Amino acid sequence: MSNTELAPDQLACGASRFTGVLHPREVPLGGPRAIRVRRTLPQRDRTLIGAWCFVDHYGPHDLATGPGMDVPPHPHTGLQTVSWLFSGEIEHRDSAGVHAMVRPGELNLMTAGAGICHSEVSTGRSPILHGVQLWVALPDADRDTGRDFVHYAPTVHTADGTRTRVFLGELDGLRSPVSTFTPLLGAQIDLAPGAAVELAVDRTFEHGVLLDRGAVEAGGTALDVADLWYQAPGQDTLALANRGARAARVLLLGGLPFPEQLVMWWNFVGRSHADIVEYRRLWQEQDDRFGAVAGYPGARLPAPPLPNTTLLPRPNP
Repeated sequence: MSNTELAPDQLACGASRFTGVLHPREVPLGGPRAIRVRRTLPQRDRTLIGAWCFVDHYGPHDLATGPGMDVPPHPHTGLQTVSWLFSGEIEHRDSAGVHAMVRPGELNLMTAGAGICHSEVSTGRSPILHGVQLWVALPDADRDTGRDFVHYAPTVHTADGTRTRVFLGELDGLRSPVSTFTPLLGAQIDLAPGAAVELAVDRTFEHGVLLDRGAVEAGGTALDVADLWYQAPGQDTLALANRGARAARVLLLGGLPFPEQLVMWWNFVGRSHADIVEYRRLWQEQDDRFGAVAGYPGARLPAPPLPNTTLLPRPNP
């Protein structure tokens, strides 16, 4: 998914002492009739959870009464995108030649590496579009790796009023076979009404719980839709409870604290302001670094103007 803001923030991403709950802000995804998404990460208080550096939550959108998703070809560098749907279907095309359908409960992991471009269009074959788009930062040693795409449909594990799908990493004995460049966890957890669970987690990881629906408490803290609750490393367990009369659903994200400082702007992840300037120039000049998307019936997405200031590293909050 593209960050289609006309004036995207520049962020120096790194460790932070913030703990608590991050609340989302609404962002249009595209033009005047675009769907709106709830962006929870990055924020100035916390820019990373492990290597997870971007969290958008969207829907449910009724495609019969409103616009769907139509994101033209756009670039990425230095990251992986994780597409995860709760309902709907999205057609993915990229410059590695991949043409795939994103469907509910199935991981689609795209590696940008040194550069890729892709498009995303909802198909309308399912009337409700509802899901998340996540980005994972690549460590410096791997940020210029080649383009790649992996599809994986995790099995559903049922226990203690929960249904769990682990799409990256390992949780409660469930392991995804998909390899990652840094230790990560990504899982969908559905909780029956009144269900409460204490999960055994890796104490070296930091974790985030993103609420999709329901009346969930994470670590005893009540969440609203698209809130992201943070738990620092050093904890062996993570507590979830559905306090409502209806089923609830969360995403659990985790990873080792990311030791490197990143510069994020628009759809690029680099290490300096100069990196971002160069990536933008190459995209605007249609350089082969990003390739081209075949089969999308429209023009590429142009990069927004760069800000007039140079990003300087900031002290951690």
